[in-house]
Amino acid sequence: MNLSPITQTKLYGLENKFIELSNLFINNKLPTKIILSGQKGIGKCTLAYHLINFVLSKGEINSYDTNNFSINNENKSFRLVLNNSHPNFNLIDVLIDKKQIDLAQIKLLIKNLSKSTFTTGPRIILIDNIELLNRNSINALLKTLEEPNDNTFFILIHNNKKVLPTLTSRCLNFKISLTNKNSISIFESLIGTEINQKVNNDLIDYYFTPGNLFNLLLWSQKNKIDLKNIELREFLSIILDKDLIKKDLFLNYIIYNFMELYLIKKISIKYSKLYSYFIEQFDNTKKFNLNFDVILSEFKFKVLNG
Repeated sequence: MNLSPITQTKLYGLENKFIELSNLFINNKLPTKIILSGQKGIGKCTLAYHLINFVLSKGEINSYDTNNFSINNENKSFRLVLNNSHPNFNLIDVLIDKKQIDLAQIKLLIKNLSKSTFTTGPRIILIDNIELLNRNSINALLKTLEEPNDNTFFILIHNNKKVLPTLTSRCLNFKISLTNKNSISIFESLIGTEINQKVNNDLIDYYFTPGNLFNLLLWSQKNKIDLKNIELREFLSIILDKDLIKKDLFLNYIIYNFMELYLIKKISIKYSKLYSYFIEQFDNTKKFNLNFDVILSEFKFKVLNG
């Protein structure tokens, strides 16, 4: 199974937002600099790729299907974007061996934008994970954002993490959100079955996105853990005992959701101070980049082990 946004030819759950954006483009009212912001895994980048195909495939054979909100696998622009070889499309994202989007990537983008392409039509720049742009990268990008070339559109993907306001203030922000019911419905569409056939209800967090649920399923299959027949306490005990969090970026990202879910579901009201204490610790650990191991050990000792 593959949930990479660039390969998702069917759009689920965000059809209304697509209609809004595509209508703005049709009526020549789409801003040249937009941000799609929301939780990681909610579908922002998938939405962006559908909008990109809608724009780039106009006039082509097998163009975007607006009736079914789907990309045709045989469409020329889709194949070129998939191979990162479309002359009118540029993708900026953090490189595999890096932790930030560095200045060299932005300089290369600016150089490419200064060149004319052999095709007419709009140029689109997709910048994913803009919270990973460092200060130098942002400063280099600002001038290009302020004075974009004609018929050039910037789509920035923001995962609701801190970003310099000098960047966000220059773009129109479109907030992307889903209800818990919609998230589960999208997840079920992706896996082709009901969620309770794959995941114990005890593990489902109200704030989980379709991407979170899908990656959780992939992780469980890789580590041979049966999510359908495991409860939350046992699940937390396994991943904390085996130090799986330290070896897996996805678990590292999502562990706070599971610990907070356990506190909400399992801790008696008489221990409300304990709940408040750990919620504050979770926030501070993420906000100030504090020692991750300390809060995990404390949670395991004070909560899981009673």
